[in-house]
Amino acid sequence: MAGQVRFLNPKTLAKPPGYTCVVETTGPGRTVYIAGQLGLDLDNKLVGGVGDFRGQCAKAFENLGFALVSVGATFKDLVKINNYLTDMAHIGIFREVRDQFLNTKAPPASTTVAIPALARPGALFEIEGIAVLPARVIKTMAKAPAKQASKKVSKKKKR
Repeated sequence: MAGQVRFLNPKTLAKPPGYTCVVETTGPGRTVYIAGQLGLDLDNKLVGGVGDFRGQCAKAFENLGFALVSVGATFKDLVKINNYLTDMAHIGIFREVRDQFLNTKAPPASTTVAIPALARPGALFEIEGIAVLPARVIKTMAKAPAKQASKKVSKKKKR
């Protein structure tokens, strides 16, 4: 994780099950926003059979993991997730799947809502995330030209 990250559940708020109410980040770092992920395979097809919430949910989390890896992150770098279910009756299954992927000691802040439908027909679950990572180390070439110049000077002196 980047700089400093603090996970808080203030005593003035009810303790949440499986997520953190407040996540504060400070210091140099990178913020990565990951678009909503569905339970799609590489052929862009929904996994499982019709109505397979667990299969779609697990695949959406897996896809979120692939997106994280693409920027050098893991699930531990997530500071916020938004979850969209087409039927709140699946909240228990969602929580079971979520807890298999997320850091349960310091889970990200989370919002879960039920909506009538997702943009993809047949999709039952979607998750998006925000991750915070350390700042990238940018290597400069400032010393390389100086070394090359000193080599050229040395060669001229030898002549």
